Amino acid sequence: MYILIISIATISVIAYWFLESERFGKMPKGLRLERIKNSENYKNGAFQNKSFTPDLTEGANYYSVLKEFIFSDKQRNKPTNIIPNTKTDLHNLDSEKDLLVWFGHSSYFIQLDGKKILVDPVFSKTASPFSFTTKSFKGSNQYTADDIPEIDFVFITHDHWDHLDYRTMKALQPKIGQVICGLGTGEHLERWGFRSNQIIEKDWHENFALTDGFSVTTVPARHFSGRGLKRNQSLWLSFALKTPTMNIYIGGDSGYDTHFEEAGKKLGPFDIAILENGQYDKSWKYIHMQPEEVVKAAEDLKASKLFPVHSSKFALANHDWDEPLERISKLNEKTDLQLLTPIIGEVVHLKKQQKFSKWWEFTN
Repeated sequence: MYILIISIATISVIAYWFLESERFGKMPKGLRLERIKNSENYKNGAFQNKSFTPDLTEGANYYSVLKEFIFSDKQRNKPTNIIPNTKTDLHNLDSEKDLLVWFGHSSYFIQLDGKKILVDPVFSKTASPFSFTTKSFKGSNQYTADDIPEIDFVFITHDHWDHLDYRTMKALQPKIGQVICGLGTGEHLERWGFRSNQIIEKDWHENFALTDGFSVTTVPARHFSGRGLKRNQSLWLSFALKTPTMNIYIGGDSGYDTHFEEAGKKLGPFDIAILENGQYDKSWKYIHMQPEEVVKAAEDLKASKLFPVHSSKFALANHDWDEPLERISKLNEKTDLQLLTPIIGEVVHLKKQQKFSKWWEFTN
């Protein structure tokens, strides 16, 4: 009995210590928590989606999802070869050029109208608190914080591990001007050494000016948040970024809903819509879009160009690793959208027509 009690106590202490480690961030408290409680999107102790959003699709349950994830045939869940990539020298870019460089998954760099921007930077080799799980594909993790120049604005869409990376943000902190994120996420950042005046935390439907003709409107997303045991204590969101010369939709993870059409009507048309396209499944259709819905969302936003992200770096779903790009490429043949599908590290010219290879077809 004593051995059992000691064992349970030891496991409990280890679990508590692990969950309290810095990488997990911190739950909101004090004035930040009071502000959260005053949000109309925070009810019953948690942030809520605009529409009813169950974790799983009707008919699915956690047992069936876990069974499929463990026992399904996932031979093509990951590429067998190195992901095609190149490495653009971001420190020595022509400052007059307006461009985007994708780092895989949902991480990318934008240089536009004299400003340098990062979105959801993740340069660690895993999308998990455990280094031995959810590892990045070979060739998809060529960039580090050392490769990143001084950054004016970092946009964080939500606090999941594949979008908010502890080690990356700690390393980048001295280079960052301001971080723009949803309510509650700033608590993580402050624990990691960010100053309060570096952080801009917003609710949905807030408009604010940055500098030099840059402004942001926060847009709802249909998703969830959480880095530990308690979910939805920070807000998930997307951003409508207006610069002196362009209007860009920076989409966070989201299931399809009316917020895309509403944003298109109120804030569009958009020159580029950057939307998640990957890690979807029939069992969680309310929190991630299928490729058909991604195209529909881009059309709702009245976008000229569509840049699909959230693929080609981590296997977080059962679909083939190349399926998201293959499906959306075929779907796009029936639209007027210009589809942007660069290899990791390739320069995308934001204001020019550009052709991209179907590089995923040559990587098994």
